[in-house]
Amino acid sequence: MGSEFDTLLAQESSDRTVAEQIRALVTEQPFAVLCTQGEGQPYGSVVAFAFDHDLKSFVFATPKATRKFRLLSHCDRVALVVDNRGKFSDDLMKVGAVTITGRSQGIGPGPTFDQWARLLTARHPYLKSFIESPSTALFRVDAVRFLHVTRFQEVRQWAPASDG
Repeated sequence: MGSEFDTLLAQESSDRTVAEQIRALVTEQPFAVLCTQGEGQPYGSVVAFAFDHDLKSFVFATPKATRKFRLLSHCDRVALVVDNRGKFSDDLMKVGAVTITGRSQGIGPGPTFDQWARLLTARHPYLKSFIESPSTALFRVDAVRFLHVTRFQEVRQWAPASDG
């Protein structure tokens, strides 16, 4: 029984370490590649993003008159890819990346919109007028799974806790 308990403690410790590394990476990097799909094709778009304190949800803004908006409106399955390759362009073994898979949803006007808009604007103040424009939509991505890659090929999976 002791070894099972030790294994559980090691797993929890490892999960915390992975979560801490993911938090450091998404905190350090202001942009992500949003991966969407539609019309039989995958698409990638660079977005400025912000996230909540527990890494359960991410937010970004997009003009409504774009393919990105249309694709998000038709398929809620998305991924966000965040990496630090610009920091280590001379040593691929130091590059870290995380793929955040989840479901997206548009956020309509109201208190929830205002809360997420404040979070995004706090991280990207230069986007304030863009976010406030009626031609801009906010989308929240509820994270389901994180795939964290380090040293070019070491992959660890982490999921945010579903409770509180």
